[in-house]
Amino acid sequence: MTKVLLIYLVSSFLALNQASLISRCDLAQVLQQEDLDGFEGYSLSHWLCLAFVESNFNISKINENADGSFDYGLFQINSHYWCNDHKSHSENLCHVECQDLLNPNLLAGIHCAKRIVSGAGGMNNWAKWKLHCSGRPLSYWMTGCHLG
Repeated sequence: MTKVLLIYLVSSFLALNQASLISRCDLAQVLQQEDLDGFEGYSLSHWLCLAFVESNFNISKINENADGSFDYGLFQINSHYWCNDHKSHSENLCHVECQDLLNPNLLAGIHCAKRIVSGAGGMNNWAKWKLHCSGRPLSYWMTGCHLG
């Protein structure tokens, strides 16, 4: 029993160690620096809610979809439409490599997300945002964040 518990704990540690997380307030700071507050009518709280429901603030998250495409990074940007992962056909509308969406500096992901939001549907392009964030009070996402 002890051996099983030890293996479980080590496996859990390795899984956590592979995730690249950013704190809510650190992300708010970066988003503000990149002029996302008010971009296309969305506040920083909207962007924080999007990042949380899509990736739980995990910059390195990759998710495989039923259609064989993959979602990448903090905003879970899809490889079929927005980035090139060299695994399947991609429209690559953001003109970016999907791996670049996993970069801790966040710029590729932010620029692509801005392009997505600028198009038809805005943040409604993300089903989880539509389900969990749209039309809800979101100001609490900024609680405790002191932006300079």
